[in-house]
Amino acid sequence: MKRIVFSFILLLLTLCAGAQLDRSVRPKPGPAPEIQIGDYELFTLDNGLKVIVVENHKIPKVTYHLSLDIDPVMEGEQAGYVSMAGNLLRAGTTSRSKAEIDEAIDFIGASLNTRATGISGSVLKKFSDNFLEIMNDVLLHPSFPEEEVNKLKKQHISAIQASKSDASSIASNINSVVTFGATHPYGEVLSETSIEKITRDLCQTYYQTYFKPNTAYLIMVGDITLKEAKRQAEQYFGSWQKGDVPSHSYDEPALNTRPRVVIGNRDGAVQSVIMVSYPLVFKPGNPDAIKASVMNSVLGGGSLSSRLNANLREDKAFTYGAYSSLNADKLTGSFNASAEVKGAATDTAMQEVLYEMKHMKDETVDPEMIEQVKNRMAGSFARSLERPETIADFALNIEKYGLPQDYYATYLKKLSQVTPADIQEMARKYLKPENANIIAVGDARELSKIMVRFSKDGTVEEFDYYGNPVKKSEIPADITANNVINSYIKAIGGRENLLKVKDIRMISGTVMQGMNIEIGISRKAPNKICVETKMGDQVLTKQVFDGVKGKVKSPMGDQELTGNELESMRIEATLNPELNLDKLGITTELTGAGDVNGKKVWKVKMTMPSGTSSTDAYDQDTGLKVQSVTQQGQMTVTTTYSDYREVEGVLYPFKSVQSLGSQVVEIETKSIEINTGIDDSVFE
Repeated sequence: MKRIVFSFILLLLTLCAGAQLDRSVRPKPGPAPEIQIGDYELFTLDNGLKVIVVENHKIPKVTYHLSLDIDPVMEGEQAGYVSMAGNLLRAGTTSRSKAEIDEAIDFIGASLNTRATGISGSVLKKFSDNFLEIMNDVLLHPSFPEEEVNKLKKQHISAIQASKSDASSIASNINSVVTFGATHPYGEVLSETSIEKITRDLCQTYYQTYFKPNTAYLIMVGDITLKEAKRQAEQYFGSWQKGDVPSHSYDEPALNTRPRVVIGNRDGAVQSVIMVSYPLVFKPGNPDAIKASVMNSVLGGGSLSSRLNANLREDKAFTYGAYSSLNADKLTGSFNASAEVKGAATDTAMQEVLYEMKHMKDETVDPEMIEQVKNRMAGSFARSLERPETIADFALNIEKYGLPQDYYATYLKKLSQVTPADIQEMARKYLKPENANIIAVGDARELSKIMVRFSKDGTVEEFDYYGNPVKKSEIPADITANNVINSYIKAIGGRENLLKVKDIRMISGTVMQGMNIEIGISRKAPNKICVETKMGDQVLTKQVFDGVKGKVKSPMGDQELTGNELESMRIEATLNPELNLDKLGITTELTGAGDVNGKKVWKVKMTMPSGTSSTDAYDQDTGLKVQSVTQQGQMTVTTTYSDYREVEGVLYPFKSVQSLGSQVVEIETKSIEINTGIDDSVFE
């Protein structure tokens, strides 16, 4: 009986629950939760330094962040010196070398970083005074050592050379120039020439001019009290002398009156980087900020479910990811949408980006998608509050930009109130495809044909890596791919001298991740090769081709080469392949003129029987090969050649620099021996 009664009650409860809950009706969102933004304290030293303190005693650690509130600086012919000056602050003081600073910081387990607009670092509380003594020394007594200046210049130049073969870097430079203009600080592009012109005095002058306490904020976050903060601020920063700091104003970059189509070239490209960008009047604290952020998140703001990703990635499979950003800045804001897409789909992908922007303006967004985006943004905001540094960032923004004190405390409430109508209003206000820069970087010859569809007057502009317009010049009728190759053969010694070379042995060296690597290459006519890479006495890899078979030997075992890999090795093994291009099945095509490190060059595309290709650049004046660009999978490998020297009547480059993505490898040839009678056993 009890069991029957229990079953009846259970059935009744189930029916009641079913009557109360209709799962076909989406529940209404509850009210936005009230949030408590952590408190901060603010005080100002006599020298004008504003100090923000955020207490958090969960971990015995303190973070110090010194931030300058200054206008961006136009750097002109020495572009790059501002960031270099910031890096050099940590490179030595009048009493400590860089090594001594590093050792002192490591000894207390701290971190210390410097940049053009400030200094930051973290340390355990018990070592905070030790840390601040070092930070004080770095801030007030930097020495800008000449040797560190030269070292940084070399690093910057290497980075520039590496990024020249990166389509995203090319697109970023072009975008900076066409969006902001070359006379705006955000439109300046670094070059080898501008880096070479940087001097120690220039960096020091920047520091002496802009590092003043009356334009700075010092943020202290962590296991520290207000009393302790006041003592430390006064003790370590109170003697910092205030002074006048120049202010700068710049014209607001103008919107295009119609779409501007711009392309850039990356030799050997099988993919393209596409961008849609333009400047905006969108400053921090803009009352539209939250609504506009939701709008951008729906369009392409980082989620795989955004419209750009749903279209270009999920539906069309053009890309691994497509994104957009709406950037607030006190000088000038901007919008940018970008993706790396298949080369053959460049114009179609661009059309879809523009379609999604227009679609956002023309139709309201599904309320369910908006709720998903708002929930995601609310969750991200809530998680950020777990970090005390977030509270400090909020405080800094409130003070720097004059935001209301409850600006962040009311964030979730304002976010919850965003409606589909708000999203459409923001799209109509801030999405401007009709005024945009439409940028594509890839194979410029193809892009010049397909990107014209986006230009109302048929104009397609081409810019180089530095953001300079590329001047189109007619190629003389007597310049062909064969002529360029023949000029190269003549320049390095002529056919007769090349045919005298029966074998050659080259020893080269490089440094990778601090390790000395030796590369030995042996060749023997007509097509035998052995490439041995060693570190000390240890052989890392050995690649051999005996004229028929090829293999790669390593400590992991031997691998026989087959298919296209074997065919590529056969061509690579051929001694002086330029003498036998037809026999090797290599076709050539003159793709135009260009510039490589200041040299005017002719570019020749070499297509192998396998279909793979490289683009080689030959100096128009000397005829020598100065660069080769190949595509290896998804990676572009750029090799530049220099320091040609004569060995028994033939010129060989004794220096080459290979750029593989962000990795730069400099290879120096130590010796070349010709016709020494290399035994065939070397190639087994």
